[in-house]
Amino acid sequence: MLGQLHDLDLHHLRLFVSVVEAGGFSAAQGALGLSQPTISQHMARLETRLGYRLCSRGKAGFRLTAKGEQLLLAARTLFASIEQFRQQSNGVAGRLLGEVRLGFSEALDPTVIQRLGLAVQRFRQRDESVRIELLSTMPADMERLLLEQRLDLAIGYFSRGQTAFDYRPLFTEVQQLYCGQGHPLFSAEGDAGELLRDADRVEHPYRFLQNREAQLMANSTARSEQVEGTLAFILSGRHIGYLPRHYAQPWVDRGLLRAIEQAQALFDVPFYLAGRRGQGVSEAQRAFAEDVLASFAQHP
Repeated sequence: MLGQLHDLDLHHLRLFVSVVEAGGFSAAQGALGLSQPTISQHMARLETRLGYRLCSRGKAGFRLTAKGEQLLLAARTLFASIEQFRQQSNGVAGRLLGEVRLGFSEALDPTVIQRLGLAVQRFRQRDESVRIELLSTMPADMERLLLEQRLDLAIGYFSRGQTAFDYRPLFTEVQQLYCGQGHPLFSAEGDAGELLRDADRVEHPYRFLQNREAQLMANSTARSEQVEGTLAFILSGRHIGYLPRHYAQPWVDRGLLRAIEQAQALFDVPFYLAGRRGQGVSEAQRAFAEDVLASFAQHP
């Protein structure tokens, strides 16, 4: 009686099925490349393992016993399952599985969103069955969410101080200082340095702004972590603040915002694709990162 199934048992079962399909020991010699005595020995070992006879062989010819018939059905089912497993496991070997969670900063330029869409398109052309989650979040939260493993990848501007992450450059965004209609700076001509120093600015939690704002202006009674909040403060005509140029331009065109033209009021912010290093990165996450990088390289 079989307990655990070993490789030798599988070998003997395959031989048994071949003998039956050939119609007997003698007929199976060519198909198996074995002599009749050797085939007989293997069949005898299988019967010993099972504890019952599988076939009758003699002058009446080769004939399966009732138990042999049952084993033949079971063996064919087993080998069909093994083949199905082989095909499925080979398919999984080359297929990307799991999930990818990517965070990205708010209020990005539409061309950036378009390139992100191209990255998804490239990834979906792979052999994959992956759930992708895209999450727009505040830049100040990006590295924390990555550290907490609530995100796998993130597109934004970073302190780049986390040794656990890779930071790969993607594109540059222009930030500029703006005032709204009704603010003294809106209609100011010439050097507006004093007005700028006295202006009530919108405070941001972003590291790349802190030193710059301190150089230009000291007063702040407004704070916003979101671009939309900053815009609302500026449109009030009582505060000035930094906005991405692409985001502010429609409001400038409508005559509601004015860019402040000062040496410290315009600068570039580099954006990176950040992700964890090491063995915790799945094949799907690595492949999606490659597609993001390729899409941004293709459309600079």
